[in-house]
Amino acid sequence: MPRSDQTTNSNWNILFLCWLIATISTTGSVFFSSVMEFAPCVLCWYQRICLFPLVILLATGLFSMDNKVVKYSLPLAIAGWLTAAYHTLLYAGIIPASIQPCTQGISCTEEYIDLFGFISIPMLSFLSFSTIIVLLIILKRRMSR
Repeated sequence: MPRSDQTTNSNWNILFLCWLIATISTTGSVFFSSVMEFAPCVLCWYQRICLFPLVILLATGLFSMDNKVVKYSLPLAIAGWLTAAYHTLLYAGIIPASIQPCTQGISCTEEYIDLFGFISIPMLSFLSFSTIIVLLIILKRRMSR
């Protein structure tokens, strides 16, 4: 197999992994709110605004192997990551509740799941966005060579 075909296959695999993480995260988010009936807070909605389009953008990039997919996806992933980081810090009590945006409706610190004593829904979102960002940066560097 020629070197360029191997590189293209590796890039496609990285992009596929990004899409898979975004799709699993989106499915999990919809499952938590629709099946488990966990009401999303304001910060959860902001993270969804960043996450849901990634499924479509990354899938489009998969089929056309468009080099611009990183350019369009990375800003959304970073915005979602920043929101998830803030939400995780708020949930952990590091950021005081007095500056939380969820003053009406569902609390941003509502505890729905707590796996192993530290994995919460905001942490799951943070980990998903973190992984997507790392993979997109790797992909960007590989495509720019």
